[in-house]
Amino acid sequence: MIRKLVLFLAGWLVVCTLGVVGCGKQSDTPKTETVIDINPAKLPTLKPGEAVATLAGGCFWAVQEEMQSLKGVRKAVSGYAGGDLEYPTYEQVGTDQTGHAEAVQIYYDPKVISYDILLNAFFAGHDATQLNRQGPDIGKHYRSAAFYRSPSEKARIEAAIQRENTSGHHQGKVVTQVVPFAAFYPAEVYHQDYYRTNPYNMYLQLVSKPKVETFRERMEKWVKE
Repeated sequence: MIRKLVLFLAGWLVVCTLGVVGCGKQSDTPKTETVIDINPAKLPTLKPGEAVATLAGGCFWAVQEEMQSLKGVRKAVSGYAGGDLEYPTYEQVGTDQTGHAEAVQIYYDPKVISYDILLNAFFAGHDATQLNRQGPDIGKHYRSAAFYRSPSEKARIEAAIQRENTSGHHQGKVVTQVVPFAAFYPAEVYHQDYYRTNPYNMYLQLVSKPKVETFRERMEKWVKE
């Protein structure tokens, strides 16, 4: 435990010293070396028997990787939900003026993994007691939010929040927003599967990787081999 704490503090010292930027920034990758695709990604076609869930838990790079690693999940897509502007860009969402949160849309087989298990995974993958932030990422677009598509989903989200609040796992209360689903806009292509395709990104190494590894420990029985 002490060793983990020392490593964590050392990582934060590096972040502060080098001025590492938050989720979605490209400062550590020279623009002349990499051509990024800024077109919106395409959403997958829903398969027979599949269900969809939309959740926001901070930087979507880590959340997408977490959800996509679960058994029964075919695809997770990074994008934006909960705002007023249609087809927003990353830069627009980052101004905190559009109302969107960085979110992930999950395409899953409810016969393999239930909505309740997805919610357990959602809360295992981020700190839902942090208001409008996750670690070094600050702003309403990094808020914790769960978007329901039916009264049943709303009730299950609220039940999951109650379980979290009575679990004794948190010092503070869960601040996750429970809001009706309106629209989900996929993020730019370069944001998709970013965790897997950019393993040497400093932000991923210092912030996302520890978060994903903790998630995999907590959800060990549900992580794909």
